[in-house]
Amino acid sequence: MKTEQEKEQTIIMSGNYAAAWGAKCSKVKVVSAYPITPQTTVVEKLSEFVDNKELDANYIRVESEHSVMAALVGSSMTGARSFSATSGQGLLYMTEMLHWVSSSRLPIVTTIASRGIAPPWNIWADYTDILSIRDCGWIIQFASTHQEIFDSILMAYKIAENSEINLPYFIVYGGFIQSHTSKPVRIPPQKLIDDFLPQPPKDGWGHINLDPDKPITHGNLVMPEQEYLDFRFLMQDAMIKSKETIKKTINGFNTKFGRNYNGLVEEYCCEDADVVVIAYGALAEQNKIAVDQMRAKGCKAGSLKLRYIRPFPTEELLELFNGKVEVIGVVDRGTAFGNPTGGPISTEVMSLLFRAKRKVKALPCIWGIGGRNVTVDDQVGLYEKLLRIKNKNEYPTDETCQHGTVWMGLKIGV
Repeated sequence: MKTEQEKEQTIIMSGNYAAAWGAKCSKVKVVSAYPITPQTTVVEKLSEFVDNKELDANYIRVESEHSVMAALVGSSMTGARSFSATSGQGLLYMTEMLHWVSSSRLPIVTTIASRGIAPPWNIWADYTDILSIRDCGWIIQFASTHQEIFDSILMAYKIAENSEINLPYFIVYGGFIQSHTSKPVRIPPQKLIDDFLPQPPKDGWGHINLDPDKPITHGNLVMPEQEYLDFRFLMQDAMIKSKETIKKTINGFNTKFGRNYNGLVEEYCCEDADVVVIAYGALAEQNKIAVDQMRAKGCKAGSLKLRYIRPFPTEELLELFNGKVEVIGVVDRGTAFGNPTGGPISTEVMSLLFRAKRKVKALPCIWGIGGRNVTVDDQVGLYEKLLRIKNKNEYPTDETCQHGTVWMGLKIGV
């Protein structure tokens, strides 16, 4: 008879519980927690694991999200595998400490149940929270399914703790639709997880280790001609190098557990597509249904899901642009007010078009912010807009298209 260490389990759980299980199975040693909707049940479940002796970890309750990350700076500097979760205003409140983490090159993993930013108060899915701090030096990955949330935490520590990377890691999913709905999640045998993800070295990370017997200085003032610029270059260099580490880790995970997450992007029916929607998060997963419906009508539609935005999948997008695709729709579920498209990722994607060898027409779009519903029919409608651009060079002119961007489901005219 197999022991608990040797059994695979399939458990119906929420996305937040999948995050908690991912941290548990990664055998994190420190959890720092402050509740904020809709991530609260992540840290609640972890407190149960610790209280029930199912997880051997220090559980720290603090008074704010700023202190959440400050506590993890200290724990990670001792070489302890460290974890937390947050969302929305809480993520913004800890922003100062996010830079301390990345600039200290600490491999902390944090999950984000993304939600709208107040005011007015909104606690439904909206990636403006994570997108507003996308340049703070953390690896940023979107998880589209409950299983991907769990699996990604195991891979995140493997990637972040790589001695050539040593960068912190966000795993992001949508508040309520993903965080609170329940789906089956496969939990591999703990022995296999331990083989895939060994514990960190006992003497801490190679570049920093707080040890009373071996005192060091850290974070001192540096003058303009000292190493400040060089440290920032090394962070950028590590972020770019992490692309290969991510791909190798995904391949190793597939070999060990039989689930393949492809790479920095996931293509669906893009091989012969002449119109493609580029999106991220759970709505990118839903987009596959719209592709199937368009294909059934004889339209060569495709979907490209961005799994990572930091590091940015430059090479994969350039390969797409240099293929057969003629028109792309670039969709954001977050805002960047005043930039050329109103959405941060669409602007980044469109900037790569200038590096492509041939012209590709683009239509930026914003959908689903504040949890506003996006149906498959809505997504089919976006493909129909792309086809009109392809066949007739007709861009949308209705009231939902403002400043060159389609605001899907917009209720007010401008």
